[in-house]
Amino acid sequence: MTDNSNEMDGKYLTFWTEGQLFGVSISDVVQIVGIQKITSIPGFPNYVKGVINLRGSIIPVIDVRLRLNKQEAPYNEHTCIIVTSIQESSFGFIVDSVDEVTKIGDENISITPKVSAGEVESYLNGIAKLESKVVLLLNIEKFLNYKEIADMAQNNI
Repeated sequence: MTDNSNEMDGKYLTFWTEGQLFGVSISDVVQIVGIQKITSIPGFPNYVKGVINLRGSIIPVIDVRLRLNKQEAPYNEHTCIIVTSIQESSFGFIVDSVDEVTKIGDENISITPKVSAGEVESYLNGIAKLESKVVLLLNIEKFLNYKEIADMAQNNI
C-alpha cells in the first residue's frame, strides 16, 4: 500500500484567472468539474456566486476573480470549478481554466514579498518559478477568512 501524502508532496494544480497563473496544493483538491447551474444565495458577499448540487452535496462556489477584486468575466467552455476541502467542508472555486498538475520543488519557491500589512501575503504561500512561468501559490484555507468558512459551514452551505 502506498502513502498518498508523500506522492502529493510538492504537487500543485495550476490554473489561470485573469491572465495570472495560480497554484493550489493537490492535497487540497477533491475534484475538478465543469461550470454548471449555480443557485444564488441572497445576502452572501458578491464573490460567493451561490451553491451547486454535486452528487447530492450542496457546495458553496466562490468566483476567484471577484475574490481577488478583479473584473467579472462571462463563463465559457474553459471555465471550471475546483472543488476543495477546507476544515472538513467542501468549497468550489470558479477559475478561468485549469493548466496542469505539476511538481514544484522547494528550491523553486520564493517567499511572498512583504509590501504592506495587507491580506495578500496571508493567502499566498509563496511564488514559484516554473520554467518561464511565475505561479502564485494559494493557501486555500486563508483564501477565505475563518469567519466566512465558519458561516458557510454552519449554514450547511
